[in-house]
Amino acid sequence: MSCCCPHSKSGGRIFSFFARSYRRRFAKNGFEPSQLQLMAGLKQAGYNNATLLEVGSGVGYLHQVLLGQGAKSAVGIELAGDMLKEARSWAAEKGLADRTEYIQGDFIELLDQVEPAEVTILDKVICCYPFAELLVNSSTAKTKRVYAVTYPRNRWFIKVAIEIMAFFLKLSGSDFRAFVHDPDDIERWIIAAGFKKSYQDQTFIWLSQIYVKD
Repeated sequence: MSCCCPHSKSGGRIFSFFARSYRRRFAKNGFEPSQLQLMAGLKQAGYNNATLLEVGSGVGYLHQVLLGQGAKSAVGIELAGDMLKEARSWAAEKGLADRTEYIQGDFIELLDQVEPAEVTILDKVICCYPFAELLVNSSTAKTKRVYAVTYPRNRWFIKVAIEIMAFFLKLSGSDFRAFVHDPDDIERWIIAAGFKKSYQDQTFIWLSQIYVKD
């Protein structure tokens, strides 16, 4: 299946460019406020000895911290090859290489390679995908118990900022775009997949939610 190949390839190139800075930023500053909220919700839902699936796993620090706090194993799916290089390097440094697996590519195109996990995480990923319903439905189908997401709030100034970003990306020749998908739609799709919301918090920009199997 190939849903948005130019968009995915362009996204991979953009995020690869920022890979080292992402790792340095986390090493210096730790989690962003929205990620602290996500971690609080995951702690409430429980992840001890759980298998993890992180879609859009970046340099890996979120699921690697969860592994250090009691999760069993993790699979990271990521478009950007340089992000995965950093993730594998960091996992090796932390002694987590045998508990992590990393796969490069578009999650939708890799569904046959991905086993269901007890906990699935999409941190700032839904906003990077044009077909939000397909992404949500495909990722909830791979989730046994806990579904954790962070995505933009539906606010006018966020939409304006994304439109400005899209303009400059187009000028640069990139096919990658970001999106503000309707939170009501996202919640409806997740609930329709058999989950109920157990936690929610927000920052000025981001909405963090945890859903558990009903």
